[in-house]
Amino acid sequence: NNTCGYPITMSAEEDARWLRWVTQQFKTIAGEDGEISLQEFKSALHVKESFFAERFFALFDSDRSGTITLQELQEALALLIHGSPMDKLKFLFQVYDIDGSGSIDPDELRTVLQSCLHESAISLPDEKLDQLTLALFESADRDGNGAITFEELRDELQRFPGVMENLTISAASWLMAPAPRPRPHRPRQLTRAYWHNHRSQLFCLAAYAGLHVLLFALAAGAHRHLGASVMVAKGCGQCLNFDCSFIAVLMLRRCLTWLRATWLAQVLPLDQNIQFHQLMGYVVVGLSLVHTVAHIVNFVLQAQAEASPFQFWELLLTTRPGIGWVHGSASPTGVALLLLLLLMFICSSSCVRRSGHFEVFYWTHLSYVLVWLLLIFHGPNFWKWLLVPGILFFLEKAIGLAVSRMAAVCIMEVNLLPSKVTHLLIKRPPFFHYRPGDYLYLNIPTIARYEWHPFTISSAPEQKDTIWLHIRSQGQWTNRLYESFKVSDPLGCGSKRLSRSVTMRKSQRLSKGSRILLENHQFCNIKCYIDGPYGTPTRRIFASEHAVLIGAGIGITPFASILQSIMHRHQKRKHTCPNCQHSWIEGVQDNMKLQKVDFIWINRDQRSFEWFVSLLTKLEMDQAQETQHDRFLELHMYMTSALGKNDMKAIGLQMALDLLANKEKKDSITGLQTRTQPGRPDWSKVFQKVAAEKKGKVQVFFCGSPALAKVLKGHCEKFSFRFFQENF
Repeated sequence: NNTCGYPITMSAEEDARWLRWVTQQFKTIAGEDGEISLQEFKSALHVKESFFAERFFALFDSDRSGTITLQELQEALALLIHGSPMDKLKFLFQVYDIDGSGSIDPDELRTVLQSCLHESAISLPDEKLDQLTLALFESADRDGNGAITFEELRDELQRFPGVMENLTISAASWLMAPAPRPRPHRPRQLTRAYWHNHRSQLFCLAAYAGLHVLLFALAAGAHRHLGASVMVAKGCGQCLNFDCSFIAVLMLRRCLTWLRATWLAQVLPLDQNIQFHQLMGYVVVGLSLVHTVAHIVNFVLQAQAEASPFQFWELLLTTRPGIGWVHGSASPTGVALLLLLLLMFICSSSCVRRSGHFEVFYWTHLSYVLVWLLLIFHGPNFWKWLLVPGILFFLEKAIGLAVSRMAAVCIMEVNLLPSKVTHLLIKRPPFFHYRPGDYLYLNIPTIARYEWHPFTISSAPEQKDTIWLHIRSQGQWTNRLYESFKVSDPLGCGSKRLSRSVTMRKSQRLSKGSRILLENHQFCNIKCYIDGPYGTPTRRIFASEHAVLIGAGIGITPFASILQSIMHRHQKRKHTCPNCQHSWIEGVQDNMKLQKVDFIWINRDQRSFEWFVSLLTKLEMDQAQETQHDRFLELHMYMTSALGKNDMKAIGLQMALDLLANKEKKDSITGLQTRTQPGRPDWSKVFQKVAAEKKGKVQVFFCGSPALAKVLKGHCEKFSFRFFQENF
């Protein structure tokens, strides 16, 4: 009965399945009497907003008995599922018409919008709610009689593109059944787009596998006269010589940062160094187990031989057989190595690192020094493999220790921001030169003397006086940091406060527009140490033509520095004629090829936007004179807890937010000019729009959850966009 020709997204099969589910739910709740109370109605359909549940209940209860029968429920749902768009619009009007007078007055509309805000986890002051109510009411009340009729509501809905289409989605979607289980994910085939995005990784994996085959074959062939078990053990041992030495090279952060500035960054998968390090760790453990089993088999065969003077346990655990090049220590050092490797492997698992036990991972991982020493005693040729990587590794460690400990820096100011984010302002050392998106390692002895943790620098390099860090509380160390500043006078924040206040106010005047100034802040003089800076994949942004930056939650921090630096360089390239006000872009030797930047920020709730809004406001002000089409930087904000425009409970709220945003020229949720979109982005539409702009080759940079990274990577392969992920 889709009489108006609008598309209905629920198929007949889905509607039937849903109706069966609701009927079964209510049979379970109603029991033998076949009647359901309001409380039973709420619990059965998992409706969290009591206003809507009560309105549905009142409309379903056709005989006004205070309960609804299964027959009343089925009749109402049949109308909602199979009724025309006009039937569903009438149902919406009845929900809004609380007193049943046949019209909607301002107080009723305010009650509905207040419930919509609660449903979307949006908190606005009463004054703003009044403004939203009046904006929608005055727009809909065409005749000015102080009430909205059904015809006026229908006409108002038709003024908003897409709203009527959303309204034709089965109104029963308010009472959605649990979603069916998703189909198992099928691995992507090796398509052309996949090869385009992963060719360097695939090439390195192929080279790595080929090298192992070669090393294994050469070592096994050289010992073929000693039997199969020895051949396997020697082959694995030769591969382990390479793996146990080269695995350290992948963690040479200073060397990798230097390589990012060379042409090798276009050839080698430098951005995946941690993933390759983890892969080599798995390979080392696997080869070690095979190597050990092969030797055990060989020892069993030797012990069973009549001419053997040694028992099995002596061959495995003692130096008496003289196996090895340093006092026959190969067997006991081998056992010790296997136990150490297994300990490191277990303590490196994500369940240990991300469950508040980072120290366990950190301290057990430091046993790599003992592993190398044991390997030198265990294998006669390992020292040759380790020579060059080992020298590089210890040189980097020595340089890093010397630089970080050469002079302590101090935390000058701390801001405690919403969503448990700690904003640190650290005095910038004169020798500390970094690029946008770089990160550093931070040590604060008053929090933990020996712990170093990596954090992205959120200030732009053009900011000379201070370094910004935004740290979200997600583990033991970060929680201790946040809690230490919640006390009234944390260590180091009380002395000479006024003197530092004068200094910081001077600094604020120098960088007035780009600072986050909140009431919940403290001036400090806390000693800390920094090690870095180190490069990240985001360094490629300035070599892009059209960059799409996507941050989820705290994943915005790498882009904070980048956005500030991009706008600084863009303003430097932009010139305006003082007579005719014509503006043009002139090339500057800053190695920036960017023609367009799209910044997409996804947050769960409203408060997550608050700590970064001031910077985004400044970025919008920098482009205030440009038209929407000519803007170099375009912002896109999404709030996932807010009900999307395809949810009928959100129609009134979204209409009111649109009307007020057009009137005030700013968004009611964030205060930005950019309208905050409800729900999650439709990535197909987002990337289609980006592709249609034709601003040059598109590169997508993402920082956020691994689950979303997989989704974005799939879309990038579809559109042949390059994809880069920041690990944090």
